[in-house]
Amino acid sequence: MIGVAVGTMALVIVMSVFNGLEDLIRGIFASFDAELKIEAAVGKSFMTNEEWLDSIKNLEGVAILTEVIEDNVLLDYNGNQMVGRIKGVSENFLDQERFANGYFWGDTTLGTEHNPAAILGRGVGFFLSVNLENVNVPLKIYYPKAPRSAATIDPTQFYETAVLDPVAYFSIDRQFDDEYVIAPLSFVKKLLKYGDKRTSLEVKVAEGYSIAEVHKTLKAHLGENFLVKNADEQHAGLIRTVQMEKLFVFLTLTFILAIASFNIFFSLSMLAIEKKKDIAVLKAMGAPEKLIRRIFLKQGAMIAFSGAAIGLILGYLVCFLQKTFGLVSLGISSAVVDAYPVKMIWSDFFWISIAMVGITFLASSRPAWIASQVNTVKEI
Repeated sequence: MIGVAVGTMALVIVMSVFNGLEDLIRGIFASFDAELKIEAAVGKSFMTNEEWLDSIKNLEGVAILTEVIEDNVLLDYNGNQMVGRIKGVSENFLDQERFANGYFWGDTTLGTEHNPAAILGRGVGFFLSVNLENVNVPLKIYYPKAPRSAATIDPTQFYETAVLDPVAYFSIDRQFDDEYVIAPLSFVKKLLKYGDKRTSLEVKVAEGYSIAEVHKTLKAHLGENFLVKNADEQHAGLIRTVQMEKLFVFLTLTFILAIASFNIFFSLSMLAIEKKKDIAVLKAMGAPEKLIRRIFLKQGAMIAFSGAAIGLILGYLVCFLQKTFGLVSLGISSAVVDAYPVKMIWSDFFWISIAMVGITFLASSRPAWIASQVNTVKEI
């Protein structure tokens, strides 16, 4: 019973930790990614016009539509250089509650048309040694272009250049912090020569509408030439990896529980051997083999269910204490959360219970059959 209880408790704790990590990933990405993102099905950009954009804005459930142009650029600050990713966004970008779950310091503005500003990922800012208080040093942006003549020796013909005022840092996740620079759409459009082309559109869903409902509406409106991705689909690979790891851990621990159930098998087998005479007496009194099997199956069920119940309760208590008090720390000073995140889902408790019932039945069936085959005449 102790082995079953410990195994069940381990399953509850591990599954809850994976649920917590999955939720943490979603929460981190939600601070940077849109609730819904529209991309071209083929290619990295697509043409837009005001009429078409208005048709999307007027769809039921669409609260905010943000235009985005995104590409790789060379960043230069006071002689320090790195390759980063510039994300040009329309003015309503910050209205989508971006950076709500991360860290943000500086001015929540993207400047003006004549004096555009940039919000830098913390890693970008640290790598370039950006000083937000030094207004005399701009952030230079270089973007490659095809020269007018293949025979030119003028290096300025190979790139476009412009400057931004760095005004703020954001910190969400290293994937974004070490790469992204947020800038006004008008600035990026001019620098990259995109005109009416956009690399994506980001949608915030209106209150009272479900993301799944608006997702379906947008797909029907845009057709097959566009992809509409929700938060999970934007990072499908990572989310799928966590879910697969959770599944394999569940199967592994269930296999360990199955090995632990050999204790039930041997205990019931020894019981069947010790009680041969008692079983023979019962059969002599008219007890059918079915009743004998049922007695031993119930004995195994009592062992398993009591162990599983204790394990489920202990697992719940450990997860509750971890969630409330953060008993086990991540040990990473720069982490978004201090302790291992946990999230208990009742469907996990259900499947763990089902697994225990199945294992118990398999472990008890053989001893129950052996007990039912006792020879009454020989044993009495």
